[in-house]
Amino acid sequence: VQLQASGGGLVQGGGSLRLSCAASGRTFTGYVMAWFRQAPGKERQFVAAIRDSGSSGYYADSVKGRFTISRDDAENTVFLQMNSLKPEDTAVYYCAARTTTVISYSRYQYPYWGQGTQVTVSS
Repeated sequence: VQLQASGGGLVQGGGSLRLSCAASGRTFTGYVMAWFRQAPGKERQFVAAIRDSGSSGYYADSVKGRFTISRDDAENTVFLQMNSLKPEDTAVYYCAARTTTVISYSRYQYPYWGQGTQVTVSS
């Protein structure tokens, strides 16, 4: 099973980026997919999760109203649209998945991880 994240980059504060994470090796249709991030010297933290393509996302308070998680189950892909980016959003962003319909905010509950994509927001 592989999760391949892409879409990171350098952006000015107030700008937008869209991250993608394509899964291969198995389908996660109906199961939870999520995004986490890790800033230098900090622990990996929950950003957003989604149960299936028809459901609403769950978000960390720090990104609520600015980030939107979505997925395309036909493509086995999850997205993270990030708007109004701030310098404190700078981190490596990881996609993750678990084979259950229960949302979890804990990184320890996700057995499948992508390799991470760097997001840098300048002030």
